[in-house]
Amino acid sequence: MRITLLASLICSSLVLVACNDSDTDTPVSPPATPTVAAGTKLDLAVLQTTDLHANVLSYDYYKTTEDVTLGFERTATLIDTARQENPNNLLVDDGDTIQGTSLSDFQAQIEPVKCDTQLAIHKVMSAMKYDAGNIGNHEFNYGLKFLGQITGNAMKAGPEAGQNCKGPDFPLVVSNVNNASDGKPLFAPYVILDRTFKTADGKDVKLKVGVIGFTPPGIMNWDKRNLEGKVTVLPVVDAAKKYVPQMRAAGADIVVALSHGGISSAAYSPEMENAVYYLAKDVPGIDAIVSGHSHSYFPDGKNYADIKNVDNVKGLVNGIPTVMSGFWGNTLGVLKLNLTFDGKAWKVTNSQGELKYVSSKDSAGKVTAVPVKTEIAKLVDKEHQGTIKYVSAGVGKSEYRISSFFSQVGPTAAMRLINLAQTDYVAKFVKANLPQYDKLPILSAAAPFKVNFRGTGFTDIMAGDVAIKNIADLYLYPNTLQAVKINGTAVKLWLEKSAEQFNQIDPAKTADQNLINSAFPSYNFDQIDGITYEIDVTKDKGSRIVNLNLDGKALDLKADFIVVTNNYRASGGGGFAGLDGSQIVIDSGGDANRDIIVNYVKEQKTLTLAKQGPVANWRFAKVKTAGKVLFETSADAAAASVAAQDKINNVSLDSTKADKSAAVFSIDLSK
Repeated sequence: MRITLLASLICSSLVLVACNDSDTDTPVSPPATPTVAAGTKLDLAVLQTTDLHANVLSYDYYKTTEDVTLGFERTATLIDTARQENPNNLLVDDGDTIQGTSLSDFQAQIEPVKCDTQLAIHKVMSAMKYDAGNIGNHEFNYGLKFLGQITGNAMKAGPEAGQNCKGPDFPLVVSNVNNASDGKPLFAPYVILDRTFKTADGKDVKLKVGVIGFTPPGIMNWDKRNLEGKVTVLPVVDAAKKYVPQMRAAGADIVVALSHGGISSAAYSPEMENAVYYLAKDVPGIDAIVSGHSHSYFPDGKNYADIKNVDNVKGLVNGIPTVMSGFWGNTLGVLKLNLTFDGKAWKVTNSQGELKYVSSKDSAGKVTAVPVKTEIAKLVDKEHQGTIKYVSAGVGKSEYRISSFFSQVGPTAAMRLINLAQTDYVAKFVKANLPQYDKLPILSAAAPFKVNFRGTGFTDIMAGDVAIKNIADLYLYPNTLQAVKINGTAVKLWLEKSAEQFNQIDPAKTADQNLINSAFPSYNFDQIDGITYEIDVTKDKGSRIVNLNLDGKALDLKADFIVVTNNYRASGGGGFAGLDGSQIVIDSGGDANRDIIVNYVKEQKTLTLAKQGPVANWRFAKVKTAGKVLFETSADAAAASVAAQDKINNVSLDSTKADKSAAVFSIDLSK
């Protein structure tokens, strides 16, 4: 059954949706509630997936091989088991569902899914009978027109909405995104599910479960090209305070919040993307929270231990039961709620959050995985085979290995290829369209997406044939190319922000020190080509960039430059000073950075180290340290000879982890 926000919709007796098209605060009158005896107890398990990112199968399209550590076809097996163990259950998804693999790109951009066909990920989720789903930030990556289509007109976005197309067989909600034109919700803010559960003594009890969704306010920057002027966003806590009372007035016995955000106790702001802590702290009426976005795990006894009022064993955030289940289908979250009726209302009297993993690794590095649910692959075989054919198409050759193994510690061929392709595109664009800028230096910024940040693994393209899948592995996201005009001061600030990837190193310390700040997203470590600079990791943040030069001379901080990047960064993504979208002078009109690299390789035919190899445009400022400075990379890095190929001569293997999950290298900062 599809739920829409059309004003003419009559809410089903089975599922009551927030369908008040005028978006007033007038509550819906609840139906009469059957009498329940005080003291009645009920166990309810909320089963959760999040950040599936279109990983339907246990398959890596970049390597075109099986990957048993992820994939919804294995999560589905965990869901079946959890349902058997918990007969009273709800299955929900917390968003970032439709984008993230070559399969999703294939269905959105190469052979767009037809109006009468469900998206592959929605097809399998519908087969598993989800109760509700949230809208994450990556749902907006392919634009509102596509989102409207594949959600079956559940979204109301004016002329870009889908026209009664085939969406998922479960309601989608998000409460803090509104149409800019009329201020009305883009999706249903919440849904109230009528469900019948068994009490502890075996009696049937009807329960109204309210489910509300939230997405990060940052979408207005991250997807500015798709959303500016079309939607507006409410702060997460503001939206919760608006709608949770409405849900209670409409009869919700319990309220489950699907928050596509992580757990942070940093000071709350209207733009806060990881607002779960404050949903739990400042919004009365929420009984349980499903968290996501951070690609992290909760409760696991390890994460978030340093945050006050967070119990990472039981799964409580400011006393509210909370769960966050990883990413890519590698984990199922199970939030067990013990409910008691006190004569007036249902209360959560006890709870326990649990994580169920699709795979495990022993001390020797051997991986064991739960079996797949075979029906899942059968449902999407056509889409799967089409994607494999697409990503396997050749685009050129390379005489050298293109790897991200050492992209955090020096210039590499991997980053050089991205920057060359971007610079080539913009140079041609300026010559043809913007002659007023033909005297400005063109710089290019690229970040190493895959250096195992949040489990992404590493890019490793062997010498030989280069296929689309290889370029997609190198440039992981479907960003589009944009360029900004900024001065030298802004360029330096850009680099200073990027340099926050590194921990501050104390040269006098004899104990081992880790070079990489593991909490800093690798996709924010931009390396800018066309200039030379050094990073002094012994200095405080904001003062690490030294010897910043252009053509051998100190960079003129007042001079203007064209810097090529992507829509995420140009619009303010990552919080880089001086970048907020107003500096954009070149918009590729939808040309993806990934496709620009593909076309560059096609034009070059063969990549060579002489032409496309790394250029030593940045390095660490030389300093002698008393102890070791260490960083982790792929366990394959030692044998790959990539460091020597990329002329990174100050690193050496220190050790390999016992489970062979990573190699630990030492870097000599004095060289």
